[in-house]
Amino acid sequence: MIKISPSVLSCDYGRMADEIKCMEECGADLLHIDVMDGHFVPNITLGAPVCKCIKKYTSLPFDVHLMISEPLKYIEDFCGAGADIICFHTESESDIGETIDKIVENGAKPALAVKPNTAADVVLPFLDRLSMVLVMTVEPGFGGQSFMADQMEKVRKIRSEIRKRGLKTDIEVDGGINGETIGVAAAAGANVFVSGSALFGAPDRKKAMDEFKEKARKAFERGV
Repeated sequence: MIKISPSVLSCDYGRMADEIKCMEECGADLLHIDVMDGHFVPNITLGAPVCKCIKKYTSLPFDVHLMISEPLKYIEDFCGAGADIICFHTESESDIGETIDKIVENGAKPALAVKPNTAADVVLPFLDRLSMVLVMTVEPGFGGQSFMADQMEKVRKIRSEIRKRGLKTDIEVDGGINGETIGVAAAAGANVFVSGSALFGAPDRKKAMDEFKEKARKAFERGV
């Protein structure tokens, strides 16, 4: 199933509630929340208290992306703040298996992310326990970067393994996703798409959302 997860990193923070409502009305499937600690990546964003605050303004599932050094320490906080999916990095300092267990114990769905220089093989031992794998198509830390097409081989490898095992695991891509690149990613096997400036900056957000979904659907089907 094709899903669009707008990244609040690109919204107007002074009007965050209205921005989120707009994306929900435009047909978003998830809300992507980037959490950065200034250590794992060179940027600082929002934390669990902000997630909890904005949860009351939307019914969209929260797709929380923890770009932090020690995600295990914060799982309970983010689950308590309303996270529905918690994605953390294989490159973090927390034990992967233990962190997955903690996410499940606290009622959320676990997901694993890999940076561009990390091989797809790292996530494969955990694939059966994951609801989603996030393949970064930019270096994490800042929005507005260009899409890295060479990451599509990683997407193809993970999708092949998912099919081989008969799993329903989603593959999400994040970074430089727009009306042109979404088809490339979908054809490779991605089905969840994080998009920031291309959606929040679109003159007609509803039109952009509809076009993204249609292009992704057609490309995914061709890829299959």
